[in-house]
Amino acid sequence: MKARDVMVSPVITIKQESSVKEVAEIFINRRISAAPVVNDQGKLVGIVSEADLLRRAEAGTERRRSSWLLLFTGNERLAAEYVRAHARKVADVMTRDVITATPDTPLHEVASLLEKNSIKRVPIVSNGQLVGLVSRANLIQSVATAGNELEIPLSDTTIRDQLLSHLGAQPWAHTSLLNVTVSGGVVDLWGLINSDVERKAIRVAAEAAPGVRAVNDHLIVRPLEGWS
Repeated sequence: MKARDVMVSPVITIKQESSVKEVAEIFINRRISAAPVVNDQGKLVGIVSEADLLRRAEAGTERRRSSWLLLFTGNERLAAEYVRAHARKVADVMTRDVITATPDTPLHEVASLLEKNSIKRVPIVSNGQLVGLVSRANLIQSVATAGNELEIPLSDTTIRDQLLSHLGAQPWAHTSLLNVTVSGGVVDLWGLINSDVERKAIRVAAEAAPGVRAVNDHLIVRPLEGWS
């Protein structure tokens, strides 16, 4: 699946000239926690989220430091915090360096962007224009709806061949001492493996294989001595 398959479109957007108060009202009324910021041409110029509005003077939540901590905080950082707490316009509080993806970005790459950058959403851009938004919730929704398509029964031989081929392509799997038997869609795993983690991974691979109804684990973790 790709970003276009799960993205929300059209997207609720904010203008950089909008006030912080207006943004807060939009978040509440539309029940959202963030919104891309666009210019008059619809080009993405930033993103504003609840996190950008947490430390606000009008709410009495601006960051406060003891006098001795102020000595160790640079003036540039203090000035930036002042702007975030007192600015009236979205342009002054929004995040400008936005991580984006395209409609054709595979979902596993979108997930990596969310994870590596510790963000909750990725704007989807095509030819410089904002066309959608993918959030962590959208990825969870794709997990919840996966497997709803019509399944075509597979023969036991096909299940076995596909599972062994899949395991053979995994760098962590040591298949030289592994055997798999399949009967009526029930997979039995036999052989020696190097660790409990590898054992769990093999079982998970078997359970996720198309056509598998159940998995019986007979694997044995071989002693540490003699590993190669």
